[in-house]
Amino acid sequence: MKKYSEYKKKKAIKRYLDGEKVKQIAGAMKISTSTIYSWIRQYNEKRNSIANEVTELRKLAERQQKMIEILKTVDCTVSAPLKEKLSAMEKLYGKYNNHLLCETMEVDRGTFLNHIKRSKGENNWYNQRCEELKVHIQKLFEENNQIYGSKKITALLRKQDVNVSEEMVRELMNELGLKSVRTNSKKEYIKEKRKKNILKQQFKADSPNKVWVSDVTVFNYGDYYYYICAIIDLFSRKVVAYHISKHNSTQLVKTTMKRAITSRKPSPGLIFHTDNGSNFCSKTFENYLKENEVVHSFSRSGTPHDNAVAESFFSSLKQEELYRRKINSEAELYRIIENYINFYNSERLHSANHYKSPDEYEEEYYNK
Repeated sequence: MKKYSEYKKKKAIKRYLDGEKVKQIAGAMKISTSTIYSWIRQYNEKRNSIANEVTELRKLAERQQKMIEILKTVDCTVSAPLKEKLSAMEKLYGKYNNHLLCETMEVDRGTFLNHIKRSKGENNWYNQRCEELKVHIQKLFEENNQIYGSKKITALLRKQDVNVSEEMVRELMNELGLKSVRTNSKKEYIKEKRKKNILKQQFKADSPNKVWVSDVTVFNYGDYYYYICAIIDLFSRKVVAYHISKHNSTQLVKTTMKRAITSRKPSPGLIFHTDNGSNFCSKTFENYLKENEVVHSFSRSGTPHDNAVAESFFSSLKQEELYRRKINSEAELYRIIENYINFYNSERLHSANHYKSPDEYEEEYYNK
């Protein structure tokens, strides 16, 4: 096999990179096309190898930079007792990748995660941080048309100087039921087509327990966000059930619905109207409605007026009561909401009821 100098190899490859065809190069330099293709392949392999090496070195540098950042931030040294290290590390949970945090502090990952599981139920810091992050995540998700997954939401949070790991963002997005519309978009499109707006802003019913509307609002008190779900009967505007939770979850809306069905015992065919929130659209909740022969009606996307009655109730609750009160404890917050709903049902006059309270309006109906 004929040997060629390095100079010839480099010259042939340069001509190829400049856009000349292999056949032309082979003819001009009197070298077989197979030899030139072989040189090109070797050149590409070497170039890719160097590029991969540079990428790996960059990743290693970034990793080491993060480890240095952790060591500067953590409240103890790597040589501290395990208990002290775990206590210091839990304050950084969710801010850094768990593998990296454990590797930096020389702590077994399983030991650290077990410590976190025990701490979740004991420490307010974890719940407080999660609730704050959920608000940020939900806002960014909606502002970006629901197209971003955990990686891009994490990047946006970091741009806002919110130090958080992708693991934590993914976990919280799962809890909130937030999934990028790019995931199974065709399936979601078909599902969306099946959602029907039965109510169509017809906010009147000719009898109780025929049409209910529902929504969830959030109220910040102290270190927590409180989510309030309410169900309202369109006939009398009565709040037939409500529930408060620190988590905006399927469990919140399902518990509220259970209370409404238990207290009101509606006939099959009840229309239940909500927005397209992930908690109302979850499979668990949909199955519960089917079991109780409830027909689900949905607001159109981006049309809050489709659920105006529920929106109006929450506006009244906040403006007439919550924003005017100095609240001193969680127990007092719960009591204030309960008292207001009792007042709203039994005493507050409603123009849709010809200036009668919901209870009075229903009583008049049943007396007829």
